[in-house]
Amino acid sequence: MHPWIKNLTGLLNLFLQSHCPLCQRATSQEFCQNCTRQLQKCQRKDPISLWQEPIPVFGWGEYGGPVKRAIAAMKYENQPQIARPLGQWLGEAWLLNSPKRDSQPIVVPIPLHASKQKQRKYNQAALIAQSFCEITGLKLKLNGLARVRETEAQFGLSVSKREKNLNQAFAIGQEFRHRPPNVPVLLVDDIYTTGATARSAVQTLRQYGIVVLGLVAVATAVKDG
Repeated sequence: MHPWIKNLTGLLNLFLQSHCPLCQRATSQEFCQNCTRQLQKCQRKDPISLWQEPIPVFGWGEYGGPVKRAIAAMKYENQPQIARPLGQWLGEAWLLNSPKRDSQPIVVPIPLHASKQKQRKYNQAALIAQSFCEITGLKLKLNGLARVRETEAQFGLSVSKREKNLNQAFAIGQEFRHRPPNVPVLLVDDIYTTGATARSAVQTLRQYGIVVLGLVAVATAVKDG
């Protein structure tokens, strides 16, 4: 190889590399190899342990440590690219462990209010859902739900205040308003904690006669039993 080609290749590799959002090491991927290993150690042993009524939940990882840090960086530090590997890992886990292998639900991300999305410039749940659907082959409907009431951040609120905060926060989105789906809906979110957001979203869909299969989340705050 000519020296100038070698130098150009090295320069291109350097140019294409970015910094890992969790540790600032140079990387050509969303995370460096070390942080990827640390994140994957947080994967739940039993992702369907919360798959039970009234709202079945499928969770890829436990909410804490590097997963909590990655989700915070994605949402609050303008790092939307983090959604891609998180959605891929969630999709791979769903293909391996899905409690409804024969079902082909429509995937609907939990929406942000328009003012919050304008401020953040993206909805992390929608980005996760896109990556999830690329892996699973499921159909995505980005506007199945709409957030019609701006709510406080759920972080730090008591369970009862979370429920009150999300009362009538959602409405049926434009994609379902005139033509409700004839297959169940699978909701996607980044985190599942007390379930207040999921309950409000599910209630809105069910009031409209739409069947909800459950919710998939990158992380849940409930540990494996």
